[in-house]
Amino acid sequence: MGTDMTAEDDTSEHLGVDAAESAAAVITAVGFPRMPARVMMALIAAPAGGYTAGELGERLGVSAAAVSGAVRYLQTVMVIRRISRPDQRLVRYEIIPDTWYGLMTNNSPIYESLATQIDAIGAAHAADHVAHDRAEEMAEFFRFMARRMPEIVDEWETVRAERRMQD
Repeated sequence: MGTDMTAEDDTSEHLGVDAAESAAAVITAVGFPRMPARVMMALIAAPAGGYTAGELGERLGVSAAAVSGAVRYLQTVMVIRRISRPDQRLVRYEIIPDTWYGLMTNNSPIYESLATQIDAIGAAHAADHVAHDRAEEMAEFFRFMARRMPEIVDEWETVRAERRMQD
């Protein structure tokens, strides 16, 4: 038996690589930066204690600089956190628990603010019915999201609590 490792063997220890890459591609398609998306999905699949920057680079097949920029971005948007331990030399990264829940909950005021700003766009184009109507519909959508998001979050909390009681 030889000791040569193929690229396939190199990632075989990481479960869910294909699914993580596909999920990263989906959120990239809707505007999330590509490398932060890949790092985030790798961290979702990380073992307890997260990954070091080196482990992320190895898993994703990218440079330390690419991981560094992605980690900085994900920390800025409060999706991941650094874990420093006195007994370990290297910093590790992990997904912040309930991160999506927090992001969605905190976006309700943003939806209302967007609706107000889009109303102003529509008002400025009152003579152009197409532009006005487009802005009006978009503003209505964001107001709908602002109204519904707290209800959706409440429903999620109920579903999550029921699931935890069953586990």
